[in-house]
Amino acid sequence: MPHLDFSVLLQGQFLDWLLAGVRLSLTLTVLALVIALPLGTLIALARLAPFPPLRALAWTYVEAVRNVPLLAHMLFWYFAVPELLPDGVKAWLYAGNVEAAAALAALVVYTAAFVAEDVRSGLRSVPPGQWEAAKSMGLRFAGSVRWVVLPQALRATVPPLISQTLNLWKNTSIATVVGAAELMYQAQRVESATFRGFETFAMATATYLGVSMLITGAGVLYQRRYPVRPAGH
Repeated sequence: MPHLDFSVLLQGQFLDWLLAGVRLSLTLTVLALVIALPLGTLIALARLAPFPPLRALAWTYVEAVRNVPLLAHMLFWYFAVPELLPDGVKAWLYAGNVEAAAALAALVVYTAAFVAEDVRSGLRSVPPGQWEAAKSMGLRFAGSVRWVVLPQALRATVPPLISQTLNLWKNTSIATVVGAAELMYQAQRVESATFRGFETFAMATATYLGVSMLITGAGVLYQRRYPVRPAGH
């Protein structure tokens, strides 16, 4: 049986590399979630708006994004989008962490499409009587959504949004294809330097699993504290 030694990974520059990867993965998850949540909510509202061109535009966005693999999004934002930018903006972008910026943009666009569908499902779960009640109070579409429908819908939307958060955390690993130095990128770097493939990827796998379990646990605690009730009750 081969000798396993994790100690080499738990000290010095190799530990620093892995911790830097964890930090970037968590940063990408939090930033993408913070941006994708309001963006996805706006897209969901657009899909239910009483203006047909707006509904068509929102539908096109969701279907176009959801039916393209995240890997393709990553490569598009890293290789294609910068070519469309003015020279000054492109130079500024390449002077910074363009890999992380491209990964963040891809994760936001991709996640927002799924968030939009979750929020739309929550909005549609609100009984039609609630819409009618809002209308009878003299509220227009925006007012009905803001004051009556959306507060009820968001509570029903929390469980699927927790699942989207879990997916987003795991999806950060795909950013390694554009060179973003997240956890999987750093794990490959450590493995190449130490030839400790089992230990390195076992630690990376345990980290992904640990954070995923924390997200799942937070979701369970939330549902116990605020159980989902039928909208309108």
